Amino acid sequence: MDQLTHFSHRHPLSLVHLHQNHKNENTDEEDEDGHEDGDDIVEEDHHGGQCDMCKERIWSFHLCYYYCKSCDYSLHKFCAEVPEPHHNHPLHPGHRLGYMYPTNCEIKCFVCNLEFKNVGFYYCFNCQEYMDIMCATMSEHKINHPSHPHQLEQMFGLIVSSCIACGDKHEGVFFQCTTCPRFRISVHCALLPAKLLIQEHTNGTSTHSHPLTLAYSFSYLEQEARYLPTCKVCHKSFYSNLWIYKCDKCRYYVHVGCATSKTESFMSIFMTAGSGKTFRNFKEHEQSNLVHCPFNDEGDNLLKRHMCNRKELIGKQHDGEMLNHSSHQHPLVLFDKQTSVDKKSISLHDPMKRTQLLCDGCVKPITTVSFYKCSQYVDEQCCFVLHEWCAKLPFQVKDYVGHPEHTLFLLPKVPSKFLGVFKCAICELPSNGFAYGCTKCEFYVDINCAFIPKEITHDAHPNHLLYKVKSSRECNACRWSRRRWIIDWSIRRWGFHCPTCDFYIHVGCALLLPRMIKHKCDKHPLSLRYEPVENHISEYFCEICEDEFNPWDWFYHCTTCEQSMHTACVPLILQCEQATYAYYDINIYRFLNVKFGETLKIGGHSHRLTFVQGLKSDGRCIKCHQRLRYKMIFKCLECEFALDYECASSLVN
Repeated sequence: MDQLTHFSHRHPLSLVHLHQNHKNENTDEEDEDGHEDGDDIVEEDHHGGQCDMCKERIWSFHLCYYYCKSCDYSLHKFCAEVPEPHHNHPLHPGHRLGYMYPTNCEIKCFVCNLEFKNVGFYYCFNCQEYMDIMCATMSEHKINHPSHPHQLEQMFGLIVSSCIACGDKHEGVFFQCTTCPRFRISVHCALLPAKLLIQEHTNGTSTHSHPLTLAYSFSYLEQEARYLPTCKVCHKSFYSNLWIYKCDKCRYYVHVGCATSKTESFMSIFMTAGSGKTFRNFKEHEQSNLVHCPFNDEGDNLLKRHMCNRKELIGKQHDGEMLNHSSHQHPLVLFDKQTSVDKKSISLHDPMKRTQLLCDGCVKPITTVSFYKCSQYVDEQCCFVLHEWCAKLPFQVKDYVGHPEHTLFLLPKVPSKFLGVFKCAICELPSNGFAYGCTKCEFYVDINCAFIPKEITHDAHPNHLLYKVKSSRECNACRWSRRRWIIDWSIRRWGFHCPTCDFYIHVGCALLLPRMIKHKCDKHPLSLRYEPVENHISEYFCEICEDEFNPWDWFYHCTTCEQSMHTACVPLILQCEQATYAYYDINIYRFLNVKFGETLKIGGHSHRLTFVQGLKSDGRCIKCHQRLRYKMIFKCLECEFALDYECASSLVN
């Protein structure tokens, strides 16, 4: 170990080498075997504290310093190497300067014209002038920082300035470029570690499983390629010239200030110290009927939860019991077994087997028994089926929040609409199931939306109540307004909102996307994801429509197979090209509440037409010549005759 005998100290000083705190941000994060280098996290260490000659800190970018362990005495390397008598100093040429030991008396430096005490200094006996050690070693107080190609010089004294690294204004020590005077970084940012674990720097209020790497810019092109992510702590956007911490493999990005702040973010009043979770802002026992979203699977929905809480409407029934329901011309039979009378089997809804069984009331899958079926179902004369709870719906809804002036009545088919297809006033999706409506005002809602609660909770924003509102805010699930060519902020849609955090999701995104879903393209259940998946390095492509998508919008994902799908594409169990996401640009399958399969006869064509969703192969409408793909259409299964919904309606009426 190098040693130095210095005139300022009675013991020999040893040279101590410091860790290099910064590495190039573009170096590989993994070694040749693909393992992450976990030992690369180097935290800042002040080592010898401050230099006993100039009283300035000894930082890691000084690379080395001299130290006496027995006395805890430290010197910058450049302070230790200044001569005791200095001949011909560039700031005072031609004269001999003698080194003087620190004194408690205040002395004024003739170079900076500032008073100092308790630091070493030089004295010119000829001019009787004083020069403090910081001015004497000024030319040595420079660093080479990997964020900038030029050398940075320390600005002495405490100054108030904006830092070009984090964009914030600081009071303290700064380093300035000797070539580019506008490049100025605070000592705090200059000492940021090349890698860190965010939970260790934020009191656990933010957590991530991988070390975050310091990056000295985040260009707009790079942000655009990552679908314009926001900071995972404060949820604000990034400036291209400011530094960030990032984990590219998880698409996890944070501002340097957010990644290193011991003071919690705006959510701090709801956070448990060190837990990284929000405080619950409601009492569970006081919310006995609180709806927790998302629902478990396709067979679970709001109407089922609501009706099961009203057990007086669901009486004790037995297999084979008959029910005369106003929605259907034939008696209904309660089907409570896997095999019905006459040994005729009815297959439950199963996407894995491409079997579809939808309730004619709520148009939701029937995945379990018991349910009601038409008594003529045995001979395949009528395929009418109802959930048990859909058969026991109340006949009216009073004081509905969306239309409080009139009572809404149960309508098995909306009378003024062709085949009963109407647009729900709440979720804004077309439906041909049961409705609650006011025929006088032509206000209609599907039977699920008729029982929307005033408040819910959701896994995407846990522990905070979300309240039903009508708003023009951007949905946190589908970012619907961001994708529109012209944003009309006057358009207000129903959704759920957290007033504390300004978190908002549309009604459809909150209630129509189950936690788990099955699809024939993957043998495992797919889980609903609210952000990019950890360790998913590749881009995200939907396995159904094969389009690339933004992982900051909600999507379904199988971690076993590493397959992802649009939330709008997953419900489809027929041809892949029936996906509607790219066309309608929404997170919910456009025809989620429409039951296809009905047939009708129109004049001028010899065959019956079937109600289906249009495919690319269906071409154009026979009447209006518009493309039929992604639309509700009627087509002949025996020839190439097809009409869109509006044209078929005009011909029948």
